[in-house]
Amino acid sequence: MPRCSPIWCAPTATTHRQIAGDSHDAGAIKVLARGHQNLIWSRNRQTNALRNALREYYPAALVAFDDLAHNDCLAVLAKAPTPAAGARLSIGQISAALKRGGRQRNLDRRAHEIQAELRNEQLSAPEPIVDAFAATTSAAVGIIAELNRQIAKLEQSLTDRFEQHPDADIYRSLPGLGVILGARALGEFGDDPDRYANPKSRKNYAGTSPLTVASGKKRAVLARHIRNRRLYDAIDQWAFCSISTSPGCRTFYDQHRAAGDLHHQALRALGNRLVGILHGCLQHRTLYNEHTAWAHRTDTRDEVAA
Repeated sequence: MPRCSPIWCAPTATTHRQIAGDSHDAGAIKVLARGHQNLIWSRNRQTNALRNALREYYPAALVAFDDLAHNDCLAVLAKAPTPAAGARLSIGQISAALKRGGRQRNLDRRAHEIQAELRNEQLSAPEPIVDAFAATTSAAVGIIAELNRQIAKLEQSLTDRFEQHPDADIYRSLPGLGVILGARALGEFGDDPDRYANPKSRKNYAGTSPLTVASGKKRAVLARHIRNRRLYDAIDQWAFCSISTSPGCRTFYDQHRAAGDLHHQALRALGNRLVGILHGCLQHRTLYNEHTAWAHRTDTRDEVAA
């Protein structure tokens, strides 16, 4: 039998990673979570394009509305896509537009605020340019409004599917994880109980564990750049949300900041810790407990202080 060339050998079964045995429910959550996030990214691109257009011919609208994807903004821009039309809007017309957009409270107060901003003096573009921009703005408003509707529909489907999963309660018990972030994390991690041999392997897959590079006397600890982008993004948001809901997470973050870490470095370290806690909760089928998760760090600090 011919031997392999010393330069190249065909890979064997032992060199391949075993396919994860995730359930169909986890696969469905992954599809819905990715579709939901794709629509949000598409909406962000559309609102960025709309913001650039308004900056060119309708700057008062940017002052009146901070969030261009909000229904208030979309309703008023659909009614008045030009600066002249916006300046002519009455309080009643603005209130009616806001009501059609779904606003139920503070209609008059918000209408007066919008009218004042739209009637402020601003630089004007030539009429043909304004008309062209108005056409593109109307199209963008229609696209963003439809994206809002589809995002809401997918969010409901994702919520229903996620809440039926047996791991949902464990994910949601962790600080900072709501339905959407929890569903994204579950979808990307999968639910195969044998996929991650230990917390480190789960952290490596998440891209949160540090990468140590050494050469001679030099040694550097770097972030992993080859990673699951969607999962890493979810963990980054998870860590940020957790510092306002968990004293242990807040203390952990503050300690890293005090040690000289930048904001995102501290968040990455916290996310890495939270992934390890999640692994333990899933492995032992227990809900998150604040004291269990952070007691060992508190005890250590107390001993040092003593």
